[in-house]
Amino acid sequence: MWWIFRVPIWISGKKIMNDNEWIDPYEGFVYQEDTITIATVDQNKALIACGVDPALYDGKADPSFFISEAIRAGVRSGITSNGNVNMLQSLVQHRPVVLDEPLRVQGQITAVQAVARGRTIDTDVWFEGADGARAITAKRRTLKPGPDKAGTVNAGGGAGERPAPIVEDPLALNNVGDHALTPGGVLAYSSEGNSIHFEPEAARKAGFRAPIIGGGMGVHYLVAALWAHGEPAGPAELDLDIYFRRPVFWDDAFSVRVDADWRVICLEKGGKVLTEARLNRVS
Repeated sequence: MWWIFRVPIWISGKKIMNDNEWIDPYEGFVYQEDTITIATVDQNKALIACGVDPALYDGKADPSFFISEAIRAGVRSGITSNGNVNMLQSLVQHRPVVLDEPLRVQGQITAVQAVARGRTIDTDVWFEGADGARAITAKRRTLKPGPDKAGTVNAGGGAGERPAPIVEDPLALNNVGDHALTPGGVLAYSSEGNSIHFEPEAARKAGFRAPIIGGGMGVHYLVAALWAHGEPAGPAELDLDIYFRRPVFWDDAFSVRVDADWRVICLEKGGKVLTEARLNRVS
């Protein structure tokens, strides 16, 4: 099951695009270049809201932040994320990013494929340092439902090939941490963007009992576990395939679980996988 939402896109309290101004995605569309930084103050604030100690990263950027930065790059270029369904997120750290380091953002739509429920859209967004080499790559596949398929919570079926589960039995994995979300913590993490993440009424209209966290927020817990397990400086290189299996509500409690080899990691609640990831490379 994937989940879907349909809400306005807002940044810094302003609606940045009218409904008729969005660009219809097509293969080969190139994002406008931009420059961003992961600011120390912003990372500290967000990680504290998650209950993660910012000192864990020792002046380096948590690569989880580049999931939302890649989405924002598309929005700034005129590609709405409104109503889209997260299917697969690939996140590669080619080398550590220093906090407050300027990075050039580039991206493109690499594929658009018709499926029964609408279209799947593949994007490749990357972040380059001053040397012009990639520091981070964030590839993503989403389902963009057709007009008659939008607004449903259960988007299972008709979205093309569904990736097989990585974790068959999460309770068979080792528990390396327990976390409990609170509405206040989720609001402190983000109170702009898709209102389904912080406004109860918007969440109810989308079919959820309460606001759900953004996928990138959940990934912080996976990445923090990897950093805490490895060398004090954290991995120099990291390659993850991430799957968002179930919504995580703003008052959920869950565990982080890993296999013995630290090649599979997930968020688990009640014996079910919420978010899972495969570690293709970590060094």
